[in-house]
Amino acid sequence: MFAKLTAVFTTLAILAVVTSATPNDAPPADTCTTGSLQCCESVESADSAAVAPILAALSVVLQDLNVPVGLTCSAVTAVGVGGSDECSANTVCCENNSFGGLISIGCLPVEL
Repeated sequence: MFAKLTAVFTTLAILAVVTSATPNDAPPADTCTTGSLQCCESVESADSAAVAPILAALSVVLQDLNVPVGLTCSAVTAVGVGGSDECSANTVCCENNSFGGLISIGCLPVEL
């Protein structure tokens, strides 16, 4: 009886540690160190049917076609102040935002 009880408590303790050590899918917005925080209508792979023609038209060549690209992006400013940090689409941290909001390259999701 004591062995079964010990085994149950040990299993629960291990589960608690593993669960608490599992990271969230998206890091918090204040960890965006690669570029600016953006709100994009969609985020797709660079080789997707929606993104590839835009990259070609802009003469942008990417070495890695799995790079996430944000489409129709706008800057998110003043995170945590009032309601100005709301993004009803995809909040992302992007490496390259030099295309006037049409696309942003290297976008990773973040949590506001």
